[in-house]
Amino acid sequence: MSAIEARGLTKVYRTYKKESGLRGAIKGLAKRKYDETRAADNVSFTIEEGELVGFLGPNGAGKTTVLKMLSGLLNPTGGEARVLGFVPWERRNEMKRQFSLLMGQKNALWWDLPAQESLELNRAIYGIDRGRFKQVVGGLAELLEVQDKMNVMVRELSLGERMKMELISALIHEPRVLFLDEPTIGLDVVSQQRVREFLRIYNREHRIVTMLTSHYMQDIEELCDRVIVIDHGKIFFDGPLNSIIDRFSGSKILSLTFEQPATRDFSAYGEVIEQTPLSVQLKVPRGKVTETCRQVLADCKVTDINVQELPVEEVIRQFFGERSAAVSNAAAEAAVSATA
Repeated sequence: MSAIEARGLTKVYRTYKKESGLRGAIKGLAKRKYDETRAADNVSFTIEEGELVGFLGPNGAGKTTVLKMLSGLLNPTGGEARVLGFVPWERRNEMKRQFSLLMGQKNALWWDLPAQESLELNRAIYGIDRGRFKQVVGGLAELLEVQDKMNVMVRELSLGERMKMELISALIHEPRVLFLDEPTIGLDVVSQQRVREFLRIYNREHRIVTMLTSHYMQDIEELCDRVIVIDHGKIFFDGPLNSIIDRFSGSKILSLTFEQPATRDFSAYGEVIEQTPLSVQLKVPRGKVTETCRQVLADCKVTDINVQELPVEEVIRQFFGERSAAVSNAAAEAAVSATA
């Protein structure tokens, strides 16, 4: 049995649509009109024990909604799910003791207490043996390098230190499933890297199932071999991270270094990304890379040539931009047809 199973998971929100003015308010008393938003639309996937899966999508794509349904905070409108064999929205204590949800924009610790005392409260809530608690917290604090911050008021910790304490809080009961929603948001580069290293080590040593959402592609690239991509509530990709480039990227990066300063206009070969007197970077359609290389080598004195894939972040950004434009055009066409 898979650790996490979702089949046709759907969440629809209804919002009251009020007409303007007094007349609209009176009409709303008699008959209300509602708009429906499908935050999750027939979402299906499975995740096995020990997997660390990236969950990608633009703002409003449905990522957090899916995580909240899988953690039992939201009831779905349709579909079903199992987490460790439990139905999440039944909120059984047996499941609550085996999963954890950490949201980068929500605080789980008490601001007016030292971190150690907040963790003690969680120990009491979960009924963790004191000896085991000290062992687990000590190990986590050492991995995250916050041993000397345990007795500092949470409000006095830096953002990076606070997030590390939140991670300790999420893991003191040694869950089997961890949902992470933007765990590195707002952190400086050093803190982001430390959190990533910790998550990689912890996942490897404990085989914990982890679903990670992040707008920082470096988080995903360094931690996740598999990604699930969602947009407008629908999943349109589930597979290896490297396959995103193969499937959605129509271009490659061609880097050239010259023996002598080159003054020619390189826009004839492709889109110029960066240019110096002795080098140039071009974005070239995948199907024209060989032909472009042949042309440049014939026209210029090239000392080095390198062909690379587009960064994953750029591929996904372009794809989401194209999808948003397509959805907007479809909506506009539907509106025109409705009024015709």
